[in-house]
Amino acid sequence: MNTQAMSPEQSPLGKTVSYQDHYDPSLLFPIPRQVKRDEIGVDAAALPFAGVDIWTGFELSWLNARGKPQVGIATFRIPADSPSLIESKSFKLYLNSYNQTRMAGLDALRRQLADDLSAAAGKPIGVDIMLPQQFGGESIVELAGDSIDDLDIEVDNYAPCPQILRADAGDIVSETLCSHLLKSNCLVTGQPDWGSVQIRYTGPRLDREALLRYLIGFRQHNEFHEQCVERIFTDLLRACAPSRLTVYARYTRRGGLDINPFRSNCGEMPVGNSRTARQ
Repeated sequence: MNTQAMSPEQSPLGKTVSYQDHYDPSLLFPIPRQVKRDEIGVDAAALPFAGVDIWTGFELSWLNARGKPQVGIATFRIPADSPSLIESKSFKLYLNSYNQTRMAGLDALRRQLADDLSAAAGKPIGVDIMLPQQFGGESIVELAGDSIDDLDIEVDNYAPCPQILRADAGDIVSETLCSHLLKSNCLVTGQPDWGSVQIRYTGPRLDREALLRYLIGFRQHNEFHEQCVERIFTDLLRACAPSRLTVYARYTRRGGLDINPFRSNCGEMPVGNSRTARQ
């Protein structure tokens, strides 16, 4: 597979490609995380957060040992401290390469996925596969927290502007806020990415109107999902100085994949992978 440090523009994103239906790990295209982290002043040796990128693969199919098609829904957990993220179209192409590939069993498939994706990302990746008999147990769960979307604000800026964030240092709170108005654009193609975001913190009370304007400011911003969430986290940390902070976004799927970045300085990780109504 491609393990060289390459730019998003060199990826298959936004290009016409031939879909491979036989196993081909070389399709995976890792992109170094640090390039964008340098932009927001994040030191690789002292990350201000821990976290994970939770991917859901809704279009996973393969052949069993007798050639009969199988389907499943896969969950992939990519650690935030992995050297690279994996470009989403290459991820889709890689998963499609299993369509006409015979696997000895579910464990063999899970191991192969984990090995290839871990090699691309540079850290061990967790893989779970849900089979059709488990689909009925799936539920829709919205992000918890007080919605700030009903605030009656005027907006005239659609680029990230951390300077507008405000917090009351005299009022220390612990609260969870959420918004469904997060939208950003693909770094390469400019196609829209739609998401919901949850912000959980302990610290000076955030000005909710300023926070909503700030989040709406991503509306014409070009970055990958993971990079947007890290930008939100670092901007809030610097502007408002919370002692505890978690930022979790769930983006709608594209190409059979959704991406759900989670960043926190609280020593926690998300439990489960329940999708929201828009996913």
